[in-house]
Amino acid sequence: MDGLLIINKPKGWTSHDVVAKLRKTLSIQKIGHTGTLDPDATGVLCACIGKATRLIEYTSEDEKEYRVIMRLGLTTDTLDAAGKVIKETKDFSVAREVIEEAFTKFTGRISQIPPMYSAVKVGGTPLYRLARQGKEIPRAPREVFIREIRLLEYSGEFVKFDVLCSRGTYVRTLCADIGDHLGVGAHTYSLERLRSGVFTIEDALSIEDVERLHKAGMLSARVIGTDQMVAWMPSVRVKGLWEEGVRHGRGLTSESISGIEGNFHRGDKVRLTGSQGELLSIGTALCDSREALDRNKEKVFKIEKVLV
Repeated sequence: MDGLLIINKPKGWTSHDVVAKLRKTLSIQKIGHTGTLDPDATGVLCACIGKATRLIEYTSEDEKEYRVIMRLGLTTDTLDAAGKVIKETKDFSVAREVIEEAFTKFTGRISQIPPMYSAVKVGGTPLYRLARQGKEIPRAPREVFIREIRLLEYSGEFVKFDVLCSRGTYVRTLCADIGDHLGVGAHTYSLERLRSGVFTIEDALSIEDVERLHKAGMLSARVIGTDQMVAWMPSVRVKGLWEEGVRHGRGLTSESISGIEGNFHRGDKVRLTGSQGELLSIGTALCDSREALDRNKEKVFKIEKVLV
């Protein structure tokens, strides 16, 4: 069972809890996930199984979409509802138009400081461990990209919105920063990941679904194959005689290629597939796609990751 399962992570579970449960249920140890969700967050968690774990770095760069409920007037130490209130603003009033204007200011490329309660490591130690010891240390800001923030509902205290953002965005930090901008403080009251790249909540399985389908012998039909996991990459078909060489990490020349789907430039990642369309490895292009079939004995692709 090599591929990806889209899991709807339940509230109160860590991402590692989900992986541990899948390992036990499927009796497979080689399982990992593509992007951590906070324990109180729910929604799409992509779990890679078997050989697919070697593709985690190629699937985790995708855009994420979240549904957020932000609570105004309360700031917590963890920046979410699980934390201790450290600041409260009473009797405030913020107009809907002001919130919409604030959203525009936090759209595009913005800088964020990772929260202390996060898995970011400093000197090999996760920040959350230091935070639990009552420590707070300087953190370097990170640039992230917010494509869009869509206001859905506003009650005067709770603000419901969807956000499309790049990998590495901390929604908790986004809410806290917006609250500071509005002058009333805020924290993330609830958070659901609706999409990770092309994988959506509509296709996600609950833990109970996984157990039921596995018991019935039907789970493999819901596993997304390795080739589909990296379908965003251009595809290069390798001739049968050279497949074994690719599996051993040998680079490819023009004579090794039987076909190309999609365009690429030098330095781009490509998926190298066998004669039956199966994914063999991930390669790095050493030339543009228009030159790939005319380089004679010169190497065209460098093998970067072999699926073994």
